[in-house]
Amino acid sequence: MSWNPALDPGCPDDATIDSIETLIIPRARDIGGFEVRRALPAPKRQMVGPFIFFDQAGPAEFLTGQGIDVRPHPHIGLGTVTYLYRGDFHHRDSLGTDQVIHPGALNWMVAGRGVTHSERTSAEARQGPHSLFGIQTWVALPERDEGMDPMFQHHSKESLPVIEAEGVSLRLIMGNAYGERSPCMTFSEMFYADVILEPGARFPLPDDHEDRGIYVTEGAITIAGQDFEAGRMMVFRPKDAITVGAGPQGARLMLLGGATLGGPRYIWWNFVASSKERIEAAKEDWRRARWGTGLFDLPPDDRDEFVPLPG
Repeated sequence: MSWNPALDPGCPDDATIDSIETLIIPRARDIGGFEVRRALPAPKRQMVGPFIFFDQAGPAEFLTGQGIDVRPHPHIGLGTVTYLYRGDFHHRDSLGTDQVIHPGALNWMVAGRGVTHSERTSAEARQGPHSLFGIQTWVALPERDEGMDPMFQHHSKESLPVIEAEGVSLRLIMGNAYGERSPCMTFSEMFYADVILEPGARFPLPDDHEDRGIYVTEGAITIAGQDFEAGRMMVFRPKDAITVGAGPQGARLMLLGGATLGGPRYIWWNFVASSKERIEAAKEDWRRARWGTGLFDLPPDDRDEFVPLPG
């Protein structure tokens, strides 16, 4: 943990409301008895930097024995990022990974040419009432990396850099910002951070990334004299100096962004690719369900069921 003068609250208010290029209000989506709020992709914004998918999961409360069961399903052309505020997820994938993630840690699964995974509430959490609250995102891969072998990384809460200034605590989950860099391997320039603000605290957005966005998960913030409550994503014009101030109850935010990719991406179900041909090949491979003979296999310890190809 370190103090960072770049987060000093004595920062200028040069921005105007025109600095907000896009305001996104997430749509509610049901993923099988559990509602999420989806901010990306949005009608006016497919991506923020390389981030192409952004879901808020919860907050939700579960009784003893209940939980989330996302059955094995496939991905190509992206990396999945799981970060929790409360609760846990038991991640299993076709690489043989078996990892429970807890609040403040990072699960980073890079699908590349193809991977399958499941996410379920752990058996330990189901032993009593429990809650779930977190963010799941997809990071689109550069075209050169879409066909790479899949990989998985877990980074504990303690391994991720934390930088502080007056009333501001920031955990850098991925990429680089404010002179710090996360230990997580990435494939393009990006930043992703969890920020907790005390009431009235202020801090500047990093200005050394092409795309920059904020998602408010709790509380409210003020930018250029306008208030934004929880459940709002703002995307800003490049290079504008942006100062964020917390409301009277404080706030919690996710910062995201980075370099834009070389072109748009096609999205179909859980597949992301720079070409329709890659997606069609993945659809056919999953439809055939010939595990271990093509792009996809099932997790070694979670092979009794899977999500069928839609439609």
